[in-house]
Amino acid sequence: MTACAGADLRVRPGTIHALLGENGAGKTTMVNVLAGVYLPDAGEVWVDGKRCYFRSPADAIAAGVGMVYQEFRLVPTLTVSENIVLGAASRMLRKSEIEDRVSELSATYGLVVDPTRPVWQLSMGERQRVEILKALWRDASVLVLDEPTAVLTPNEAAELGATLRGMAEEGRSVIYISHKLDQVVAFCDEATILRRGKSVATVEDLLDVDLAALAAMMVGESQSAPADRPPSGEPGQEVLSLQGVSALNDRGLPALGGIDLSVHAGEMVGIVGVSGNGQKELAEVIAGLRRPKEGRVRLGGRDATTASPAERYGLGLAYVPEDRLGVGLATKMSVVDNSIVRSYRSQRRGVFLAMSKCIKFCRDLVERFGVKVGRLNDPVAGLSGGNLQRLLLGRELAESPAVLVAAQPTRGLDVQGVAAVHGHLVEQRSAGVGVLLISEDLDELLTLSDRLLVMFEGRIMGEYTPDVTPRTILGEAMAGRPPSMKLPK
Repeated sequence: MTACAGADLRVRPGTIHALLGENGAGKTTMVNVLAGVYLPDAGEVWVDGKRCYFRSPADAIAAGVGMVYQEFRLVPTLTVSENIVLGAASRMLRKSEIEDRVSELSATYGLVVDPTRPVWQLSMGERQRVEILKALWRDASVLVLDEPTAVLTPNEAAELGATLRGMAEEGRSVIYISHKLDQVVAFCDEATILRRGKSVATVEDLLDVDLAALAAMMVGESQSAPADRPPSGEPGQEVLSLQGVSALNDRGLPALGGIDLSVHAGEMVGIVGVSGNGQKELAEVIAGLRRPKEGRVRLGGRDATTASPAERYGLGLAYVPEDRLGVGLATKMSVVDNSIVRSYRSQRRGVFLAMSKCIKFCRDLVERFGVKVGRLNDPVAGLSGGNLQRLLLGRELAESPAVLVAAQPTRGLDVQGVAAVHGHLVEQRSAGVGVLLISEDLDELLTLSDRLLVMFEGRIMGEYTPDVTPRTILGEAMAGRPPSMKLPK
């Protein structure tokens, strides 16, 4: 399947250039050619006025191209500093010297992370910071960022925008891939729009651009506003509860402390917090991937504290993890295999899988959730990030769950993809499913949630009503400070 068909991209020095398009439009393929990952079948690559032919990513790095991928390229067992300098140190450096320089670099760009921690112990937001620091360490003249703010809070995203602006003022060229059009307009100078592998438009000045027009150029038609959320009904019975739950993180340190929460049928509860404040551990405790040190987990009125993930699935739990490749999907398995992994018992004929049933199940899921794929028997590693997320969500919702835990479910999706996922979440809520939505997108949480719970350092700071709570109050709670006004109820 052709991913790029004669696409053009011209980026001026000292500018931030947005590369826009729907999931599957060819954006990642284009920048992978620039990064030396793919060899082009036709066309030319020019960097700093020189024609280049990259046979490997090492050639691209040597030419000054730095790449920050949407799906992280980190070695989990190595520390932050070791990942950052891996393959980039030009001379022997002492471990303490590397850590000091990484700390200085992270402080300079406002991307705070502990250089001594192994990557496998980091949240997704913290891993994103490491990827950005990894590119900054190499001092690239052309920096490509694929959905760099997908797991950042609004404040962190604004800080990154300021950092990128400073880099552009130093003379670097920044290629910025994002589906968050408000950030594109705020951060970028120019934009190129791809559709079905072709360059269809170039916007030379984003200062006064209309977001609806920009979205229309991406999808080829007017982008309608998402439908309003149906009004909340009376919540049903309790379908998920945590009582006094405490848990340790991967370093053996306290991650959750005395968590009490409940989710009822037909309501959506949002978890608000800056990345790294226990959201990852909370989701894993509910899913059965992390054993709580104290407390109880109940699903559908039954004690599930010691239940396995499979047993919790049998109790009606669906789980969309924030790490869709590391936890949610098996990259070397096919689209069909990944789609049936949670429901294979119903796809059997006797003791063997009935492949005709499996393929039909997968095809129906792909069509229902708008997953753009080539061949169903191809590995899922070839899908774009947005299509991976659609496949994962579709698989989890296919068996009519009673409880859905969704962590960062719209990370990396385009405008239509976000609207589709929101629609599915609201649809599940309206059908009586209890939804726990964990997100770092405050606008998403305010739009979808019936109740908000703010987490800070592994504790629930308070419960808030989205419609009446000022953002300043939520911000204070997210920072661990007492609110300056009485909490709305």
